[in-house]
Amino acid sequence: MSRARSAALQRADDAAAVFAALGDPTRLRIVGRLSDEGPLSISVLSQDAGVTRQAVTKHLQALADAGIVHDRWQGRARIFALEPRRLARAQQYLNVVSAQWDTAIARLRAFVEDGT
Repeated sequence: MSRARSAALQRADDAAAVFAALGDPTRLRIVGRLSDEGPLSISVLSQDAGVTRQAVTKHLQALADAGIVHDRWQGRARIFALEPRRLARAQQYLNVVSAQWDTAIARLRAFVEDGT
């Protein structure tokens, strides 16, 4: 396997972990809140979450495992924040896929227009 192909597969695997973590509605809402409101504690994130504090903690761990959030202690509170570099890498992957689709659509358009 070529280095380029190997690197592309690694980027796909890397992005898949992010997309899998974001595939859960509760986790997606947590990411949305952190994006809108900035770093928040577990207790604040648990408010109006529709799930228990323990569930929020498990969702935050899944997001942390995927590299989407990181935490720090502020006194006795554990504060979570988005990891923008991880989300940026996933966005770059989507940009590559989007460009590939644009190229495929252009080829199809050229084929259809030339074939008539």
